[in-house]
Amino acid sequence: MLDTLKHMKKRIREGILTDMLSQTKWIYRYARRYWLAIVFYTLIGLVGTVVSLGSSLVSKDLIDIITGHQTGELLKAFCAMIGLALGSTVMNQFSSYMSNWISIRVDNEIKADIFSKMLVTDWESISTYHTGDLLTRWNSDASNISNGILNWIPSLIINTFKFISAFAIVIYYDASFAIFSFIGIPVTLLMSRTLMKRMIHNNQKSAALNARMSGFHQEAFSNIQTIKAFDLIPVYIKYLKSLQTEYLSMRLDFQKLSMISSILMSVVGLIVSYSSYGWGIYRVWDGVISYGTMTMFLSLSGTLTGTLNALIGLVPNAISLTTSAGRLMDILDMPKEDFSQDDAVLSFYERHREQGLRLKVSHITYSYQAGTKVFENASLHACPHEIIALVGPSGEGKTTMLRLILALLTPQEGSITLQGTGPGATETLLLSPSCRKLFSYVPQGNTMFSGTIAENMRNVKPDASDEEIIHALEMACAWKFVSALPEGIHSKIKERGGGFSEGQAQRLSIARALLRKSAFLLLDEATSALDIEVERQILQHIQEDRYPRTCIVTTHRQAVLKICSRIYRIQDKQCILIENEERQNQ
Repeated sequence: MLDTLKHMKKRIREGILTDMLSQTKWIYRYARRYWLAIVFYTLIGLVGTVVSLGSSLVSKDLIDIITGHQTGELLKAFCAMIGLALGSTVMNQFSSYMSNWISIRVDNEIKADIFSKMLVTDWESISTYHTGDLLTRWNSDASNISNGILNWIPSLIINTFKFISAFAIVIYYDASFAIFSFIGIPVTLLMSRTLMKRMIHNNQKSAALNARMSGFHQEAFSNIQTIKAFDLIPVYIKYLKSLQTEYLSMRLDFQKLSMISSILMSVVGLIVSYSSYGWGIYRVWDGVISYGTMTMFLSLSGTLTGTLNALIGLVPNAISLTTSAGRLMDILDMPKEDFSQDDAVLSFYERHREQGLRLKVSHITYSYQAGTKVFENASLHACPHEIIALVGPSGEGKTTMLRLILALLTPQEGSITLQGTGPGATETLLLSPSCRKLFSYVPQGNTMFSGTIAENMRNVKPDASDEEIIHALEMACAWKFVSALPEGIHSKIKERGGGFSEGQAQRLSIARALLRKSAFLLLDEATSALDIEVERQILQHIQEDRYPRTCIVTTHRQAVLKICSRIYRIQDKQCILIENEERQNQ
């Protein structure tokens, strides 16, 4: 007992109760949205309990009538028994239907809410998590929360009501039977205490392992071509089997304890049942109770034991819920991006749409959360109808600069602003996540989604006409191969651009960005898979387009730089403007 108290004191010092309280409050914020569903589900359960207890009482009367040869009451009791059985069946089916309907609805709403919050979480913070881990948290943990919200409180109320009602009936007819109903309580409490400890550890370990397996599957299926090309199939199969072995070992360890607990609980249940049965025979033999009362007691004894076990089982369920809540809170409590300037950004852009917008990066300093400093007092600017190039060795910060311009990252010092360019325009707007609606971005790699070419295009402009899509494809030098396809712009694209070469997928991505007609176009090595002539042609189309677009590209190709209005070399944490003389020597 002393060791138990010491352990509890240690866990309290470690903050477990504080954490669980915080996690419970977080769950409550979701639960209160669905209080009507919870009340409705609880009422259905309470009605079902009343019907069940009523059946026990009618069953008692039916047996007493039969054993007492009271034929006049037999038909009435028998009809009541059938009616309650039918009512119980209908209630169970209705309850099952309504619980599924409510559960799916709540699950969908909570997942949608958590999904939207995850998407607006600070990019640098959330990118520290593996995609598989995020999927596990969003899918498994969110489902656990939604199921818990709907079931935990109703289960507590229903089982408490069932326990008190059954206990009251037992006390009313023969208080001595209550003793046998509680024989198994000490064993149940002891086993639940042991299971609870293992449950906390198992939940945490299981969640972490599920995240690893989800991440492994996601990466393996996304990179089948690479796995085949490097002949890594045996390696990946071996790694999968090792993960499965680890998972099996973890589950079996917990299952062993569960099995032992179940055997002990079954033995206790048998002792309780046969003790109640023996005591019931003795009481009937003495003429204290009737046969019907004895059968009712036996039924209620099982109800009391089962209900008590269910109430105790709510403790590990609560632990499972708070564990899931804690894992989601880790993500959702991260800093959120601020989109409060949406209206101001749209209004600003409308005033300067015809002339276009200028981008000004002024003396910024930026370091990643890990501590790596990428920029220090760096500056650059870009204007409409210009193509600005960022060059430099890999790892120097070209992509980081584009992320800063997209407000995915925030500089620790300095500022990034958007400015009007018309006559006398001096209005400026500080860059924020709300400004992303003014940008089109084509990153490195294949960014096409499964679906048709037209569907991919309309992802960025839902109301785009076929003619607009074709014009964008022509500007990106993609219409020639698209028009040769049997279904044209309605041709299917497989996952990750499957069915098209890397160069074709890049041109489709550029066409999609151009279709959006944004004030700014950012191309991050977006033409790396194209030959130089096609790359030049696309950039010339962009430069000659009358739309007031400001374009920034990152590239390693020196031959393309002659098209650019200005070139900045990213070097030594600076953006160094390359002068004309130096450009000619590139």
